[in-house]
Amino acid sequence: MSLPTADDSPREAVEAVYRSDSRRVLATLIRLLGDFELAEEAMHEAFAAAVEQWPRDGVPDNPRAWLVSAGRFKAIDSIRRQARFDVLDEEKIESLAAEEAPEKDAIGDDRLRLIFTCCHPALSPDAQVALTLREICDLKTEEIASAFLTPAPTLAQRIVRAKTKIRDARIPYEVPGAAQLAERLDAVLRVIYLVFNEGYSASSGASATRADLSAEALRLARLLVELLPEPEAMGLLALMLLHESRRAARTSPGGDLILLEDQDRSKWDPGLIADGVALVEKALSSRRFGPYSLQAAISAVHAEARTPEATDWPQIVALYDVLAGLDSSPVIALNRAVAVAMRDGPAAALPLVNEILKQGELVDYHLAHAAHADLCRRLGRNFEARASYIRALALARQEPERRFLKQRLSELQD
Repeated sequence: MSLPTADDSPREAVEAVYRSDSRRVLATLIRLLGDFELAEEAMHEAFAAAVEQWPRDGVPDNPRAWLVSAGRFKAIDSIRRQARFDVLDEEKIESLAAEEAPEKDAIGDDRLRLIFTCCHPALSPDAQVALTLREICDLKTEEIASAFLTPAPTLAQRIVRAKTKIRDARIPYEVPGAAQLAERLDAVLRVIYLVFNEGYSASSGASATRADLSAEALRLARLLVELLPEPEAMGLLALMLLHESRRAARTSPGGDLILLEDQDRSKWDPGLIADGVALVEKALSSRRFGPYSLQAAISAVHAEARTPEATDWPQIVALYDVLAGLDSSPVIALNRAVAVAMRDGPAAALPLVNEILKQGELVDYHLAHAAHADLCRRLGRNFEARASYIRALALARQEPERRFLKQRLSELQD
């Protein structure tokens, strides 16, 4: 989003800067002040000062730096008013007063620091997600609570506890060094993908998707790639773009699910597909790719098939074989089994799914039972198919998925 111009009124300029740069200002203030609550209070006071002063004095040449500086001195005033300082605090106040206005690159670094702080492994996964959406994406507490079907007071307490832990445990506000970067980056990517998946295929509720959550995850992933263009960050962004390209074709006007092979591919977004494929190729060419890049490569094969029959299932199975070597999760094994069914037929895949269910890790995963039911259905083993559809239906919490499973079950009973 562009910065305000001379043609904007001062109030419009304040509103424009708030929309485009409030999170950047906050990230820098958190670095300077070392406290989330103090930084948020200082940021809001700085914008209030801008509303009062810019109409009188004019919009500054660098509004973002002006706001950081104003917020910094508002925080100093707040500390002194509350008489919460000792000698060390006076030293900190003097340091804050002497701090130079941040350059553009420093502000970018501050946003990256804030992402890693919100996703620090000392915080619980739920807290990482909530704090990231609140502090990086600027979603309101009520919006996050609604998206994850959590009471707002519970969500608010989760955020407060996370901020308190960051302060009390002195969790560093920094981008990790080379030795820790891969592990810490993986935690950040996991949070972003969790947010995206909840928006792309909601775990529960009346709707199959929540576009606002997916949009926030995409915005966050783009920011991460801009600030830290690591291959797996590019791979995750590619994966999400390729999934997002199919959003318009995934559900009917009435909200019912449409399977991949039944989707109207003219509704797929060619721009998102092109961007995703380019990122996949860049990530893979680095030779430092990981699971997200490989999953994106699989999605790219789907995206480039003009018809379901044109899908290169042997290539997809081969990519799953490579992926399984990096990620031995049972969900990856299940997805590979589905691809084997498409390449070699349901009879070849059914033993694979039976073995996955036998191992027990996916016994409560509704999609595992749905996959088993589908293979049995295609083989004419209707009794087993019905039993698996009933099990999947008992576990599914999303209404569109439940309607789909009920429809499949009714077709077997006709």
